[in-house]
Amino acid sequence: MNTSSLLPSVLLVGCGKMGGAMLEGWIRHGLAPSVVMDRHDHTLPAPHQHARTLADIPADFTPDIIILAVKPQKADEVLGELGQRFPTTPLLSVMAGRTVENLAQRFSEANSAAKPTIIRAMPNTPCAIGAGISGLYAAPTVTDQQKQYCDQLLQAVGETVWVEQEDLIDSVTAVSGSGPAYVFLLAELMEKAGVEQGLPIETARKLARRTIFGAGALLDHSPLDAAELRTRVTSPGGTTAAALAVLMAPDAWPTTVSKAIQAAARRAKELSS
Repeated sequence: MNTSSLLPSVLLVGCGKMGGAMLEGWIRHGLAPSVVMDRHDHTLPAPHQHARTLADIPADFTPDIIILAVKPQKADEVLGELGQRFPTTPLLSVMAGRTVENLAQRFSEANSAAKPTIIRAMPNTPCAIGAGISGLYAAPTVTDQQKQYCDQLLQAVGETVWVEQEDLIDSVTAVSGSGPAYVFLLAELMEKAGVEQGLPIETARKLARRTIFGAGALLDHSPLDAAELRTRVTSPGGTTAAALAVLMAPDAWPTTVSKAIQAAARRAKELSS
């Protein structure tokens, strides 16, 4: 029995980069006794347990929710088994591409009595430090309590937004799910450019990273939108204006960022087929 001070009990299936990032945050915030099922070894604090296969999970363990965090191509290997063992436990998928309909079909293939309620979410890796953002979609059969479980878990590692249409999860994936990589690339390129300007690599790296950190924190705390903040730090004829003239050229960021996000969304849709 969970107490109100604990997050819901979970069966986390897959503990790679995303699953591991979420697990770190959940354990810090007080996770009810849970099981992590992953083929790799994991050392977990008591009372949580590691299982390599479904057969290793204690017979008396019944999670509040199953978190499916395996690669989309690997999901079919476990969905049927989960449907046999936990036919009515709600399922939260953090995989790109795999639709509610597809997951429900695979979940019930080995057990026609399985009646899964499915929620899809797309978190991002800053969940590991409590600074994530997750977009969620709930199938019509999902109850308010099950949605609350998802909110409890994902708000423990960041913030949440809910979308009303399932295909918008692909857009969430493209903007925020993949988004940290875009920011890391910017840091990488700023560091490289700083070195090209004669800065020592350690100095260039610190300048790039702290600039991105500080600008992100200012953006997060300010009621102003990004365009207004940009305008306020851009003096006419100044150094920032000179740089932005390059970055905001028609064939530069306005086009390439849009194309990049379109490519990510398109790939998410391809994974669902």
